[in-house]
Formats: sequence, structure tokens, C-alpha cells
Amino acid sequence: MLLWQLFGLIGFLTLCKGQDSGVGALCDDFTELDFHESFLWTTLNLKLLLYTKYNLRCGRELNHHQLSSQPLFNLSLPTAFVIHGYRPTRAPPFWVDHVVQLLSEQEDMNILVVDWNRGAANLNYFTAVTNTRQAANNLTGFILNMQAEGAPLSSVHLIGSSLGAHLAGFVGANLKGKIGRITGLDPAGPMFTGATPEERLDPSDAMFVDVLHTDINSFGLRGQHGHIDYYANGGSDQPGCPKTIFSGRSYFMCDHQRSVFLYLCALNRTCSLTAYPCSSYSDFLDGQCLQCEAFKPAPCPMLGYDVSRWRDILLRLGQTKVYFTTTATLPYKKVSYMVDMVTWNLYPRWGVLILRLHSGRNFTEARIDHKLFRFEQYTSTRLLVQFDEDLQPIQKISLSIATRNVIGPRYKIRLIRIRLAPLEQPDRPLMCRYDIIMEENIEVAFRPLPCDPRL
Repeated sequence: MLLWQLFGLIGFLTLCKGQDSGVGALCDDFTELDFHESFLWTTLNLKLLLYTKYNLRCGRELNHHQLSSQPLFNLSLPTAFVIHGYRPTRAPPFWVDHVVQLLSEQEDMNILVVDWNRGAANLNYFTAVTNTRQAANNLTGFILNMQAEGAPLSSVHLIGSSLGAHLAGFVGANLKGKIGRITGLDPAGPMFTGATPEERLDPSDAMFVDVLHTDINSFGLRGQHGHIDYYANGGSDQPGCPKTIFSGRSYFMCDHQRSVFLYLCALNRTCSLTAYPCSSYSDFLDGQCLQCEAFKPAPCPMLGYDVSRWRDILLRLGQTKVYFTTTATLPYKKVSYMVDMVTWNLYPRWGVLILRLHSGRNFTEARIDHKLFRFEQYTSTRLLVQFDEDLQPIQKISLSIATRNVIGPRYKIRLIRIRLAPLEQPDRPLMCRYDIIMEENIEVAFRPLPCDPRL
């Protein structure tokens, strides 16, 4: 048994040496605490674990001083700081290795994982909140040392999750908002609701601040706190997350943690999560905010690392809210259509729309039921319709309007025209159909036709 353990240790040392460009030292690990340490007390000790393209799988703890003498730390490169939040489980964040790998694929940079687990892993959340200030002061001192040795503050990007987002904001405030960028992943809400800008993350903390919201009705923070605030599925109640307390810990954490999963997916460039500026989520779902006129000639903003196409526009517009919806699982992206219907029926009808797209034997369905829609004579109704799957080619469309009329005669609804326009695939053709007679609560199917530009 001892021999096999020795072979394992030799293999581990070899891996570390191979990953850290021959420096030949053991990897430095994220702090993992025992239960009694977080239950009793921990003294804050902030560690910085450096990852570069030469040591992606082997973090190296940096000395906070004499940075230019540390061979892997290149002060001429951009530096991203990854900052975790409250850690009641005491274990390292599961997502750190993933974000390091994905950040390294964006550009050549220094990636520093900010390990403040000895301040965050405390059963008393209020103590962890208090520790964010001291951790921010320690990190501020390190960044000032970077600046003294030639690194511009504009090259610094802080990425903070939950409580780590506010920690990043405190660092930015200490540095008078001169750092390049802060990304906040669902900034923590408890003890920050109603806080002044000086007491939480806000746009003045960096030259550019982008914030992703996924749990504003529980562990996340309501309101706008960046130059751009992304609201996934309205910012709360993420698809696929448990709806009852009987699901245990997942019920409390799933929505909040979704911000990290969405950001990882966006860094991987597999999600292409396009967001639309809008005054409210309900207006977005009603299809009132799908043009992104203020951003032209740039496209609608997307969640992710590269914001260069929208940054100047956003700084000019001021604080901007943008919305998008997702599926429950990877790759999270929904397929969006703008549906325009012109109704002829003499008397108004209220209902919800159920739309299916068919390709061969496969189909995908969207139910637009966030409110009852009014269908009346000579009226155009425009809706945002989003599907979980991107089926191509579309060979058939089926449509029904579900009403509350469950007894008595079914009333007819006449559509002069229905038009489906793909929002994020402008090269795809519009799909239309003309003069359709429907009955309430009865599905009707038809083959799409090319749209007549005169209608």
C-alpha cells in the first residue's frame, strides 16, 4: 500500500512541475476548513492563487510584495481576480477550476483566485459580511503594489460571486473607481438590501460594471448595480430549480448559483445568451423590447467576457437593464421568434397562445401564458415566443388559443395573418400564413409560407 502511495505522490509532483513551467514547486491549494473551525472562529487570511497559461492546473500562491520577482506573474498582462462568496460548507467553490480554464481561453492573462475562505466560511453570515471589508482592504493593498510595479489599474478585472461581488465593489471604491471592470454574479442580498452605494457594489466602483441577477427575491440583491444589469428569466425563479422546500438545500441555493453556471456557459461561448434592453420583464415577454435600437450598429448585448462592442454605448446610455430567458439545462439558450398576429373576429377574446414548430416527427412547444392576451377585430398582437429547441427545417406549425371558455359553444377566431420572425438568425426567412379560421381551445396546423412583403 505504501508503494502505491509513493507512486501516486511522484505522479502528482511530476504533474505540478510540468504545469508550472519548470518552477518545480508543489501546487498551492484553496483553503479547506474543518467544521469546528467555521463553527468556532477563523482569522481572516487572504491567499492569492495564481494561474497562467503555464500552470493552469497548478495554482501558485503569490507573495503580496516584490511582485516583479515572481516568475509566473507578468505585470504587463491583464489580471482577472476571481472572488468567491459566503462558504457555509467550508469547502472550495466547485466552479473555481472551471472559471480559471475558461478565462484562460479568452486572452493571455494572469488569473488570481482570491481565497478568503477563512473569512467567508463562518456559520455566522454576519461575520462573513463584516470580513468583506478587511478582505477588500488586503486585496486593495495588493493591487496598489501591482500599480507601483507598473501594472495599470485599467487592466484589472474583478469577478465576484454573491458576497464576493460586494467585496469587489469595496476594492473598487478604495481605488476610486479606477480599476477597469467589475463583474458581479448575483450580488448578495441579505444585509445589503436598502444599503447605500457606499455599502454595496455600484457603478462608480470601476470604469465598467456588469451585473448578472438570478435570485433577486431571495439570496440575490434587487435593483440596478452596474452600468448594465442582466436579468436571467426576470432575475428570479430559474427554470429547473426546485419550487418547494422539500427539495432541501437545492431549494435555497439553486437560483442563486445559476448565475455562476450561466457565466461559465457564456465564457465557453456555447450559450450565446442575447439580452434585450427593456424597462420591465413583463414588457420584454410581451415583445415590446426586441429591436435594440439604442445599440445599433452593434447587435443586442450578450452575456460574457468580451463587452468591447457595447461598452462605450452603455457608458453613454447610463444604467441599463437587459433581459433574457433560458432553458433549465445546458446550453441554456432559447430560440426566439417575434410572432405578429392580425385578428378579424368581431368580438374580443381573451386567452393564451400555444405554438408548436414541427420538423419531421420532432416538435418543440412554447406556451405564452404569463398573462391573458386580448384578441380583437383588426388588431395586431405582437408576442415574444421562445422555444427550448432549434428545429430546422420548420415543416409545419400548429397553433391554439386557450381561453377560459370551458362550457358553452366554442367561438371562432379568424387570423388574417400570422408571421414568425427569427430574432437571432436574421439569415433565416420569415414564415407566414394567411386567413386561418380557428376555434377556441382547438389546435389548428398549417404549413408556413413565404411572407408577402405587401401584407
